[in-house]
Amino acid sequence: MKIALIAHDKKKADIIKLAVEYKDVLSKHDLIATGTTGTMIMGETGLKITRMKSGPLGGDQQIGSMLASGELDLIIFLRDPLTAQPHEPDVSALLRLCDVQSIPLATNCSSAIIMLNALRNNTF
Repeated sequence: MKIALIAHDKKKADIIKLAVEYKDVLSKHDLIATGTTGTMIMGETGLKITRMKSGPLGGDQQIGSMLASGELDLIIFLRDPLTAQPHEPDVSALLRLCDVQSIPLATNCSSAIIMLNALRNNTF
């Protein structure tokens, strides 16, 4: 399964915590991430991650392209809904593509934990 990991700046600590806690699950899958998020997760977990560009520099669009091409199976995108993002149109397009392609999308820690537990328990 190919899983994309993305986090806005104020959510990077949360996605790292998830990656550490679910390293056993994530290590069994192909991981893709935006640049900074991927670098930080790799540094804390040692997981192998294919990194795209940073989100504001086109990483969200790169992941969106993979999504549109049917190359992704799950996206964990921890968003900061209280801070304006300079690349908000890219973020919105990515979320819309998940709906169009019927790809599971976790946008907060609670939904990510549910999906990662389902993967851990082989019920996903």
